[in-house]
Order: sequence, then C-alpha cells, then structure tokens
Amino acid sequence: MGHDALRIRRIVEDDWSGITELEARTYTGSALSEEQEALKSRARASPETCFLLEHGRRTVGYVLALPYPFRRYPDLGRAEDTVFRSANLHLHDCVVAEEFRRRGWGTRLIDHLSATAGSRSYERISLIAVGGSDTFWSARGYAPHTEVGLPPGYGEDAVYMSMAVSSPARGASRKNEVS
Repeated sequence: MGHDALRIRRIVEDDWSGITELEARTYTGSALSEEQEALKSRARASPETCFLLEHGRRTVGYVLALPYPFRRYPDLGRAEDTVFRSANLHLHDCVVAEEFRRRGWGTRLIDHLSATAGSRSYERISLIAVGGSDTFWSARGYAPHTEVGLPPGYGEDAVYMSMAVSSPARGASRKNEVS
C-alpha cells in the first residue's frame, strides 16, 4: 500500500477496540495503560481534537487531546467527569504502532493536531513526555516545566511539557483533512 492509503480522521465508536488493543500493546509492562472507559472519556471531552491514524483499513495510531488547565493533567486511574474550558489543549496520548514508527506518520498526526488546535483558538498544547520521550518532544518545540510535579504512575522520567500554538497558515496543505 502506498502513502496515499494513510488517513487521519476523527474517532468513531467502532474504532475503540483497535485503539484499546494498540494502547495495551504500547504500554504493556508499564503503569500507563488505561481502561477503555477512561480513554473514551478523554475523547468525549473533545471529539474534535481526537484522531485515528489508518493505513488502509488498519488502525496504526491515534491521538487523544482534550482541553485541560495549563500545568494540570488527567488522572490515569479514572475517567474524565469534567469537560474544562481552557485555552490549553492537553495531548494526553499519541501512539503509533511499533511496526509503523520512523516513517514520519507520528509527525503527521502531531502536525494535524497542532493545525486543529490553531484553528480552534487554543493557545498552548501540553503533554507529559514518558519513557524518555522528552527529547522527541523537545525537538518539536515543546519546553519542559520541571516545576510541575507528576504522580509516580506516569513513570520516574516523566516530564510535563508545553508549546505555544501557531495560528493557522494561509493556504496550508489539505493532505490531512479530516473526513
């Protein structure tokens, strides 16, 4: 299958078994894996900022992002029961299946989220870098906020990070348009 078979779209109900399976494979052996209901609750909080990455008809990645107060973050042990009104968009989870990494697909997913955040007037995107991924996020413009304390469930090397959102560029490419 060619690169044309790659598609980013909003998450629908039928996607959750694939998302849950991919999340479990990614976080096996860590305290980061969440129950399906917790994952769904994050998407319900902001369906317009949660996306599935498909290659052909296969789920190969996803991103869950929701409005959350700056310097705060979701509790991994519970589902969301509050939808915050915030200028900060928290990138809660971004996963690409291991066999599809290092192809630039995660960057496409992140770029799509960033463009969506800009078009929806978010001012910042925050995240918690886990598993030593802070260098990956730093290379994409995210800065650490070491003053933000994190619970042990995110891992010893977890770092809260954020980046200012750019306003949408005129005439931007529509290759990642949501269908």
